[in-house]
Amino acid sequence: MRRLVDTAAQHHLEEVSDRLALEFAGVFSVETVARCVDESADRLGAVTVTNYVPLLAYRFARERLTAVAQEEGSMPKHQPEVLFVCVHNAGRSQMAAGLVKLRSGGEIHVRSAGSAPGDEINPAVVEAMAELGVDMSEEFPKPLTDEFVRAADVVITMGCGDACPVFPGKRYEDWELDDPAGKDLATVRRIRDEIDTRVRKLVGELTSA
Repeated sequence: MRRLVDTAAQHHLEEVSDRLALEFAGVFSVETVARCVDESADRLGAVTVTNYVPLLAYRFARERLTAVAQEEGSMPKHQPEVLFVCVHNAGRSQMAAGLVKLRSGGEIHVRSAGSAPGDEINPAVVEAMAELGVDMSEEFPKPLTDEFVRAADVVITMGCGDACPVFPGKRYEDWELDDPAGKDLATVRRIRDEIDTRVRKLVGELTSA
């Protein structure tokens, strides 16, 4: 079902389309960009604050367009790409993505998504990651898309493997981890540290390769 937005938000979505059309000029048509922005706003159904929809739609659509362009070879891909997928994209996958950014020093491009994205990032996750200097204040749950999977070199699932499409040539792993939803901060820290151990190993493999 199409997401309803007010007139002001719709105007901002049109501005988002214009901005992305300029950014991806020569890669995608204006119509393709506008359709992606519209679909992205619709798919962010868990975002309950209408005023945030255009901003989040911009970021989500930009990631989707970049993923498609890289997969098709119309934009260069200079770094290995990792995708983390969990159910709500509010805990485990967000922590893993943040830790890859931290431990790789920007040498690995990382995305995260959820098979059934939640409303917001788990506050305990935000706090636990802040303790390591990782700011997650601008992160938000994103739905899993085929574009993200196709663009990734490594796809790591966390409790939702059956929901993730399988494409040839990808490295797939499933990390069995406790879900931090509803857990206290001490438990979230333990889960964070377990993810960190796995992330350090993964980053070492990808950067050495």
